[in-house]
Amino acid sequence: MQILIKDKKILIIGLGMMGGSFAQGLSRIGFEVGALARRQESIDYALSHGFIAHGEAQVREEYVRQFDLVISGLYPGAFVEWIEKYQGFLKEGAVISDMTGVKRAIVGKIQGMLREDLEFIPAHPMAGREVSGVENSDCGVFRGANFIITPTERNTPEAIDLMHDIAVLLGFGHIATLTPEAHDEMIGFLSQLTHCIAVALMTCKESSHLAEYTGDSFRDLTRIARINENMWTELFLDNKDELLSQMDLFLGKFTQLRDALAREDTGTMKEMMKLSTHRRSYFDKK
Repeated sequence: MQILIKDKKILIIGLGMMGGSFAQGLSRIGFEVGALARRQESIDYALSHGFIAHGEAQVREEYVRQFDLVISGLYPGAFVEWIEKYQGFLKEGAVISDMTGVKRAIVGKIQGMLREDLEFIPAHPMAGREVSGVENSDCGVFRGANFIITPTERNTPEAIDLMHDIAVLLGFGHIATLTPEAHDEMIGFLSQLTHCIAVALMTCKESSHLAEYTGDSFRDLTRIARINENMWTELFLDNKDELLSQMDLFLGKFTQLRDALAREDTGTMKEMMKLSTHRRSYFDKK
């Protein structure tokens, strides 16, 4: 682990909340961290707060070529475009990873176009907040969170171990390995469907006049309705087939509950509630 800290120089591409949090956490551990961002203001903020040792708002080969590990904080489409345009700037043997919430839409494209001397090991930190921008960075969100690595047959054990070690050092609690396909099915249900439900709930009724009456149940259920429309629209479209399948699954159960209520079928209602209570217990933190 100490060799890892001493020898690896890490580049973060994109200094949003997640990119900034990675930079902050990795710098605190002892890595030399650099960054690329579109806005010089983001670079300046990260520098002034010690998140990075250096950074640039322009992509220059002389700067990019010094890094051993490159972690993208870009949206999926922008990440693919960055690799297409700038992979020639990367040093021989560099490892590339990411933070994107979908995998099938990008992993094959990137691994298929990548130079033979480079390796892309996809990953997804299951952490974040309903805010954006480097000024909202906080590496504390990683503590105890889940981290998913999604390798393919093109990946080496060394690259998988590298990302596992990074996750351990950043404080992630559960580190799992899934195929890109299994990842997208899981994320379609646990993350994307829940965001869809929150958005639908907040948009089905004008509710500003209800804010002073609400309790914790509504606040908890709609916390994620404060949503980045650009990022989540792209994520939904990139996982369209899987998300539609999960939405149909939810609609079926919601309709079953609605129909049971309409016919005053208390038996069905209670059985669904008992099953809900049982399954919810799986997610209680020990």
